[in-house]
Amino acid sequence: MPLLDELRKPALAAALLLIGFSSGNATARAARPWLDASLPPDSRARLAVRAMTTDEKIGLVHGIMAFVTKDHEGRVVPLPPAAIAGSAGYVPGVPRLGIPALYETDASLGVANPLDLRPGDVATALPASLLLAATFDPRLAYAAGALVGAEAHDKGFNVLLGGGMDLTRDPRNGRNFEYLGEDPWLAGVMAGAAVRGTQDQHVISTVKHFALNANETNRLTLDARIDREGLRESDLLAFEIAVERGHPGAVMCAYNKVNGAYSCGNDWLLNEVLKREWGYRGWVMSDWGAVHGVDDALHGLDQESGQQLDPEVWFDAPLRAALARREVPEARLDDMAERILRSIFAVGVVEHPPVKRAIDYRGHAAVALDIARKGIVLLKDAHAVLPLSAGLKRIAVIGGHANLGVLSGGGSSQVMPSNGAPTRIPVGGTGTMEAFRTELYDPSSPLRAIQRAAPSAAITYDPGAYPEAAAAAAAHADVAIVFATRHELEGYDSPGLELPYGQDAVIDAVARANPHTVVVLETGNPVLMPWLDRVPAVLAAWYPGQAGGQAIADVLFGAADPSGRLPITFPRAASDLPRPALPNLGSALGAAVSIDYTEGADVGYRWYAHRGIRPLFAFGHGLSYTRFEYDHIHVTGGKTLGIRFEVRNTGGRAGADVPQVYLTSAAGRPTLRLIGFQRVDLAPGAAREITLTADPRLLGRFDEAGKSWVIPAGTYSLRVGESADELMSGGEAALTGSRIPVTR
Repeated sequence: MPLLDELRKPALAAALLLIGFSSGNATARAARPWLDASLPPDSRARLAVRAMTTDEKIGLVHGIMAFVTKDHEGRVVPLPPAAIAGSAGYVPGVPRLGIPALYETDASLGVANPLDLRPGDVATALPASLLLAATFDPRLAYAAGALVGAEAHDKGFNVLLGGGMDLTRDPRNGRNFEYLGEDPWLAGVMAGAAVRGTQDQHVISTVKHFALNANETNRLTLDARIDREGLRESDLLAFEIAVERGHPGAVMCAYNKVNGAYSCGNDWLLNEVLKREWGYRGWVMSDWGAVHGVDDALHGLDQESGQQLDPEVWFDAPLRAALARREVPEARLDDMAERILRSIFAVGVVEHPPVKRAIDYRGHAAVALDIARKGIVLLKDAHAVLPLSAGLKRIAVIGGHANLGVLSGGGSSQVMPSNGAPTRIPVGGTGTMEAFRTELYDPSSPLRAIQRAAPSAAITYDPGAYPEAAAAAAAHADVAIVFATRHELEGYDSPGLELPYGQDAVIDAVARANPHTVVVLETGNPVLMPWLDRVPAVLAAWYPGQAGGQAIADVLFGAADPSGRLPITFPRAASDLPRPALPNLGSALGAAVSIDYTEGADVGYRWYAHRGIRPLFAFGHGLSYTRFEYDHIHVTGGKTLGIRFEVRNTGGRAGADVPQVYLTSAAGRPTLRLIGFQRVDLAPGAAREITLTADPRLLGRFDEAGKSWVIPAGTYSLRVGESADELMSGGEAALTGSRIPVTR
């Protein structure tokens, strides 16, 4: 992004002076060769580790949550002077060797400041990751990652705890809004692009939570159980793609267990799969409070994060003792430190240290608006109710606190928006994240945006507290726009799929009073729609970020073509889910619980397709104000599948389409799997040729015993579609068959 590049230039010389190093200082390079940026990062890391003492290595492998806290005996533990107070984490550097400290911030949706512990520290509040995934546009994912990385860098941070990408296995998971949907190819491609965007700003990015953090209920004690082949073909494949494409400096392991072993001490996940088979060279950091003992180091964990949340600082005195007893080899500590240093060098943290300076929030807000516009999904538009005319005389706006702003998701990802103070509505309740149970509305009022879009209309607002009052407000309007919200939150799952607080009754009453009713959903998950047959138009606006009100109005009135596509399936009923009842609902806090993910690799749309269940709205679904057709489809075979086709805008206005290519048959085996997509903008009557080549892993099955992807020889079929259940023409071709080992 040129804007971000321009912001970079003035600080380079000052940055180099801060660390006492310049490219022309041959003497410094000779004395500390690991500071020679011309060397490969692996070589630099090895050189630095050889120069370090044991104490210095141990100092790198554990870090604090940068809050003033008390130790286990109740004594106040002051913050190190260099730490950024109120931030997610701090790990001291090694000043004598020129190794910088790590300054860490939560940053899934922008530089987070969830409890406003850094008063006045605002940031660009981006739309939810689920909305970003709905754009089906890796370029926007890169832009989002670059924006957050640039702001983090300009606030003094050099590690961004973003990259959330666990697949959606349960549409009631409270953290789905931070993730990238249910398909491994979509999630992996988008996450990889976002990571690259961040690390191009010389800020290390994580991907998280590795792995299978698919439910929040009792996440600290949950055992996620699944067959290894199914895990390889779904969640792990998503992470594998993201690691290959983004090269994240760190992978954050999850709170939960996977098949009986905690993720942060899971030898199979961390050592065997991530490091040996995938050849991952970065480091594995724990989630905050997710370490269970020194043995986690032997099982692949490289760094203990947020150490105050663990019962003991395992990677300090206990690790020293284990080293002295040779229970942990010195070589393992060297490897832990080397992995951290390698990422520091690879991302350019030494040469480009963070420097606090002014941020162009106005320019960044334009990026947030662009993403929001392109990720809003038009689910239904019967009788072409939308787009609305700016000449409407009477508009009723109802519910959703639309007079205040747009809802955001809760938890550690919470951003204090740069365009004004958010409105806080305390929710209350208990649990591990109870301090976060407050609804925050970013200050982008849909009501005011609608007033600007229809300046001559008489616009009334009803809060939607009572169905009768809402219906009365809607009865004499030309159109009624109902905003419906559901707050999703880290640490909590929703017990069902319904809208809370009686909003379904309000929508139903309004729809009965006015046949021109539009529903705008601000949710972090799919919801049921018992009123759908009576409502002609529905928008899924997700949590649209600090420019969300404007984005919603732009789509409603046609200033922007709706071009988002669902990254997640909307079911008709909870009974259609793999687990109709929310697992472990009501279990005691800290109780040992488990979930059997018996669907294996059949996540989301694959579950519905394989069982012949038609969802309410399928993965990939999304309408436009124009029309598109696909033609001239040609499929090629050999070692993998290729497809070439033309997409044409046959409507009367410009718009964006997202043609999707699905594998429907693999060597005689019926299947359904997304193997490619491309977002394309077209003027009326314009056409473009699309060429896609399938990643072979998407065509085969994983052989755990043979540690390889197996693609049988035979005939394979592809079809182009508008969604997973709206497939058009296609073709077939023969593959020669292959076996792809996972070891790099």
